[in-house]
Amino acid sequence: MFDWLDKLVALLVENIFDISMSTRLGSSIHFFIYDTIKIIILLGIMIFAISYIRSYFPPEKTKRILENFKGIKGNIMASLLGIVTPFCSCSSVPLFIGFVEAGIPIGVTFSFLITSPIVNEAAFAILLASFGWKLAVTYVVAGVVVGVIGGIVIQKLHMEKQVEEYVYEMQIGKGEIVEMDNSARLQFAKDNVIEIVNRIWIYLIIGIGIGAFIHGWAPAPLLAKYAGPNNPFAVAVGVVFGIPLYSNALGTIPIAEALIRKGVGIGTALAFMMSVTALSLPEMILLRKVIKPKLIASFVTITGIGIILVGYLFNAIGHLMSI
Repeated sequence: MFDWLDKLVALLVENIFDISMSTRLGSSIHFFIYDTIKIIILLGIMIFAISYIRSYFPPEKTKRILENFKGIKGNIMASLLGIVTPFCSCSSVPLFIGFVEAGIPIGVTFSFLITSPIVNEAAFAILLASFGWKLAVTYVVAGVVVGVIGGIVIQKLHMEKQVEEYVYEMQIGKGEIVEMDNSARLQFAKDNVIEIVNRIWIYLIIGIGIGAFIHGWAPAPLLAKYAGPNNPFAVAVGVVFGIPLYSNALGTIPIAEALIRKGVGIGTALAFMMSVTALSLPEMILLRKVIKPKLIASFVTITGIGIILVGYLFNAIGHLMSI
């Protein structure tokens, strides 16, 4: 898809910068420029398309939709809505309160909270650009499965008492759902592209910069030996290292891309990325405002195990995706 860009950037590096592509510096510069342009192009397209769809699912409408689904259907719907519903650390607490206040089961709520940060249109766009549609679609499916199963397990544990008492006592009321016409939806999508890119560009640049360094300078044999698909502990270590970090999928995907090109197992790299987005320490600190430590520990454990299993799955089937 982007062969033309790859060749154009190679010409730029060799003819304008006068740096050979066979050198580490030339390879790193090519990676940085190529990935930056490629990601921005697909990011704009995907954010616009999904934002248009998202305009049909404002938070209040999402809450009302989930009120109508019970059992596993609720978990599945919550995870699917998590893909197209805006989510960030600052929104986790009010969304959680809104879902609990609406009487949505705690397991369904957690299906949404697990899937939403892992799977989003921006992450899908970068995965599509970096690895192709097979891995991008498989990643989305994996994120939904982790969300559904994680929510079901949390529901089975009957941990409603692990929610802070004041949450059940709050009455935030029913918000008004404002319907948009087509012109307003297009403007919403355009504004969302600008807003999201302005908010996350620094993560992109940092992530691509780290990825470029790894691509040009990291010793491939060493990474492949200790973090390759043949190391049975690599996935678990990747998840453990990802939890304390604060970033998002946009900043970690370019790093994952560089690691995979150096021989790191695809499942290991993606498990690291998923743990950063779904289990980051700042996110847990915010959730502590509404849920007790026992439920946070269960959430981290269940989601972490799910991500590890997904990591091993990707390591096993990565060769089928022509990466």
